[in-house]
Amino acid sequence: QVQLVESGGGLVQPGGSLRLSCVASRSIFSIYHMAWYRQAPGKQRELVAIITSGGSTNYADSVKGRFTISRDNAKNTVNLQMNSLKPEDTAVYYCNAKPLAPGRDIWGQGTQVTVSS
Repeated sequence: QVQLVESGGGLVQPGGSLRLSCVASRSIFSIYHMAWYRQAPGKQRELVAIITSGGSTNYADSVKGRFTISRDNAKNTVNLQMNSLKPEDTAVYYCNAKPLAPGRDIWGQGTQVTVSS
């Protein structure tokens, strides 16, 4: 089975930037959509950004214009560049792979992002 490993989380001040990375154990981007989710304490997990197998992207309204999802096929890596961070962006961020064919989603272990002064 494919494994996903996130990295890049940490503590940043409001207005700062952070870059998250998700490395897949093998090449999967042709048969999976890739996404980032986040979950804050006491809140429901929400979709932040998605990039389809064809390269189309979509974002939650709350992060449009601030976050950018991208992928590097050669490195089997999906990135989330987060700029102009706000305290409400604080959450555990999870990498997610959605199969184009019927099957279960694949999840990474999560990485903590804390935005605080």
